[in-house]
Amino acid sequence: MPVLLELVRELAAYEREPDAVEATEQLLAAALFGPSPVASCSVALAEDGGVAGFALWYVTFSTWKGRPGMWLEDLFVRPAARGSGLGTALLQELARVCVDRGYPRFEWWVLDWNAPAIGFYRSLGAVPQDEWTTFRVDGDALQALAGQ
Repeated sequence: MPVLLELVRELAAYEREPDAVEATEQLLAAALFGPSPVASCSVALAEDGGVAGFALWYVTFSTWKGRPGMWLEDLFVRPAARGSGLGTALLQELARVCVDRGYPRFEWWVLDWNAPAIGFYRSLGAVPQDEWTTFRVDGDALQALAGQ
């Protein structure tokens, strides 16, 4: 877990939110390996055997399709390993999981300013879903909505 948490922190720095990480090794371990795991993670190894990237995902559900799908929460490849095919390999592995399990959808967000990622995803056949707006409730607003 220390390597995964390190990568999460590197991702947060890349996404211009270095102080936003609240995850701990214990939280990640529980989410990935606990008695009721809620997420899965694939890792990409560098030539030297170290971890060069990861893809963290979880199962979603489409009421329209009536079947589960996959949500890619985060994909990150360390800058030194970019362009080596590791990001493509991670996405190909997750696509195989979707196909093998009969998931009709594989989806994720990308930050609007991340032109390299947008270009990369488009090159793989991904299509932006511009007609949807993401909403989020967290912090005090989440507590208030829950009536707490």
